[in-house]
Amino acid sequence: MNHEFMEALDELVVDRGVDRDILIDTIEQAVLTAYKKNFGSAQNVRVEFDKENGIRVFSQRTVVDESDLYDAFLEIDIEDARKINPNYELGDIIENEVTPKDFGRIAAQTAKQVVVQRIREAEREIVYKEFIEKENEIVSGEVARANKNVVHVNLGRIEGIMTQTEQIPQEFYKAGQKMKFYILEVKKTNKGPQIVVSRSHPGLVKRLFEEEVPEIYEGIVQIKSVAREAGSRTKMAVKSIDDKIDPIGACVGPKGLRVKNIVDELGDEKIDIIKYDEDPAAFISASLSPSKVVKVDVNEEEKSALVVVPDYQLSLAIGKEGQNARLAAKLTNWKIDIKSESQAEADMLAAANSKEDELSNDVDIDNLGESADYEDENNLEEVVEVEDTNTIEESDEL
Repeated sequence: MNHEFMEALDELVVDRGVDRDILIDTIEQAVLTAYKKNFGSAQNVRVEFDKENGIRVFSQRTVVDESDLYDAFLEIDIEDARKINPNYELGDIIENEVTPKDFGRIAAQTAKQVVVQRIREAEREIVYKEFIEKENEIVSGEVARANKNVVHVNLGRIEGIMTQTEQIPQEFYKAGQKMKFYILEVKKTNKGPQIVVSRSHPGLVKRLFEEEVPEIYEGIVQIKSVAREAGSRTKMAVKSIDDKIDPIGACVGPKGLRVKNIVDELGDEKIDIIKYDEDPAAFISASLSPSKVVKVDVNEEEKSALVVVPDYQLSLAIGKEGQNARLAAKLTNWKIDIKSESQAEADMLAAANSKEDELSNDVDIDNLGESADYEDENNLEEVVEVEDTNTIEESDEL
């Protein structure tokens, strides 16, 4: 193993970020395995790797008492050991160089294979560590290739994949297209790290606002929740910890520029920005924007709410195919039932009539009971009269 080889190793350490000591230790272990495989050694051997002498192999034997000598390949009795060096004691290790004459070629080939493998593993580990720190963050990428089910994204040192479920419906992807992606998951596999990216995840909207709005990045404005139907519409609830800062205004930006940049990135997806409120009724009312709300009745135990809206606002509150109501429920995490004013009044009237009917039914039942008692008394009198009549007739006959 010559000096040039060692310099090449040092360059790899610098260029690829591989730890030099770990690399050399790995090479030594691999060369040791190669030695035993090629030369069938039954000895304990040690491989030494250095700049001056390259690869050297040493046999190792333990100094033992003659009576304890069991294996001459692994042990040496103390008398023979002291012939080599009178200072040897029981338990010492004696080493002798046993480097084969033509071992340099085998060692070099083995070292090369180990270096290549180790570099590959080190690069995979570096990439994994780099992207595991970016999980749930956004990165810029370029579409490498796309088919019906999977889009491959160039993320620099590695390609990420975007499955069909993580794509924005109706969004077209073509090679060379640059856009932003949400790092959904980073997994270790036998073939290296696998990076799963998304364009449909609600986290993408949240991270885009963090990048675009300084107040969010600084923590003055907080994003409390996000509900999204990718490619169509998003609702986002925000709160300001500074009374002087309007959270909605901060997100919209001067002349709507901030939110416009995000809408453009998402392909004209509509974004509703709503002010978060600790009061569930107020929050639910705001979540149904742009619809106006007349009244909200909340059930804390069931976490459900009945919302009453003007008749002409019912379709707006529910939204196309129920989208507005569905997103509001996701945003607030409450079950929401929406009714128009006329529906609510009709339900109240029906409930009142039902209650009156129940009361009426109760009165009739009581009357029926009294009538039954009365009829029973009449029957009893009739029975008595019959009995009395029979008695008189019997007297007459006597």
